[in-house]
Amino acid sequence: MEEKISLVKDILKSITRGADPRELKEKYGDVLRRVSPFEIAVIEQQLIREGISPKEILKVCDLHVEVFREYLESEELRGVPENHPVALLMRENAEIVKLAEALSLYANAVKGAGSPEEKMNNYELVRNILAELKDKVRRHYRKNQMLLFPYFERRGIEAVPRVLWGKEDEVITGIRRLLQEKPAEPEKLDEAAEKAAGLAAQVIDLVFRENKILYPAAWVLLSPGEWKAIDILARELGYIVDAPEPWGDGVEPVYPYMVEASVTPEQLEKLPAEMRSVLKDIEPDRYRIMRPGDIELSTGFLSPEEIELVFSSLPLEITFADENNRVRFFTKSRLTGGFPRAKTIVGRKLEYCHPPRLEGYVKFNVDLLKQGRFSHREFWTRMGGRIIRVLVVGVRDGEGRYRGTLEIVEDFTEVLENPEKIKEKIVVL
Repeated sequence: MEEKISLVKDILKSITRGADPRELKEKYGDVLRRVSPFEIAVIEQQLIREGISPKEILKVCDLHVEVFREYLESEELRGVPENHPVALLMRENAEIVKLAEALSLYANAVKGAGSPEEKMNNYELVRNILAELKDKVRRHYRKNQMLLFPYFERRGIEAVPRVLWGKEDEVITGIRRLLQEKPAEPEKLDEAAEKAAGLAAQVIDLVFRENKILYPAAWVLLSPGEWKAIDILARELGYIVDAPEPWGDGVEPVYPYMVEASVTPEQLEKLPAEMRSVLKDIEPDRYRIMRPGDIELSTGFLSPEEIELVFSSLPLEITFADENNRVRFFTKSRLTGGFPRAKTIVGRKLEYCHPPRLEGYVKFNVDLLKQGRFSHREFWTRMGGRIIRVLVVGVRDGEGRYRGTLEIVEDFTEVLENPEKIKEKIVVL
């Protein structure tokens, strides 16, 4: 450890003298690869005690992350196209490690501060890094949870996704709780800083698990079509790094419900050892989600009966009129009541479904939606003792053409009359 501390000091001196980072990377790269982020935290603590400022130490952290990122790339993942989802996910992890190292650094700086003012200033920096880390890890983990894990589960690999999701959730929950704390006393600041350092270690541990187990395993198991689907959806969810052009030009996307695959002996041999050890007696998920008579929608499959049941179970009611203002469809909710309607309104002009005194007003607002002046219009009214919100929404297709008008009626009485009771029911998920 003393040798590693000495090495970091030498790098700091070189940076202070204006050395080229590329030359430093070439000169010290082999040694820096052997310094784990966990050891970096110990080294930072020692350097802070010796009076070196966190800003200076961060310069070494930047270099360490750059070198360490190359170490985190498994042998199996060398040469992955830079626009491939795996490459982008690992680039995200490099950003996350950088933030985690900075978090650890300033957490140690809180504990090593020479005055209460310096301690509080350093803790404010901890909070700023925590807020940024929370946003980035949430967006990164979401792609693992929603895009990668379903493909593993389809192959019968359920334990690994459950464990990783649990650990990711621990990190998010820990960050959220720490951000809610507002410590003021020096000892409380030290305690909070200790928690922050612990969270930094948890994040780095997850980066190891993802880069050394999850992504190499996915690289072995998933087909080009599956990666194409992941690429499309990952870009919709958003990366935390700049993403080059889409990957897989001409490849047809394959979604988990379309997959009928098991882990072959050849794939098993190529998997990381940690993954192979848990793949005993797994059974692929062969459940068929699409049934005869189902209607295929852009986000799934429903039978006509299920569509009826879903609409009747919503706590709101909708009426849809086409581009000619003719009512085509409406719903009735079994949970809450809206305006009285009967099937005789199907085919009727939308404005004629309202009292004559409102006909002109309805038509005027629909025209505004058709002209693109608004995406929607919001109105509030009373019906008996109930407070009702009415949203009138312009429905447009992917090319921007107006396809109709959606009227959404929702009962907000409880929310508006008992706001404090509603707030008491809030649970952060």
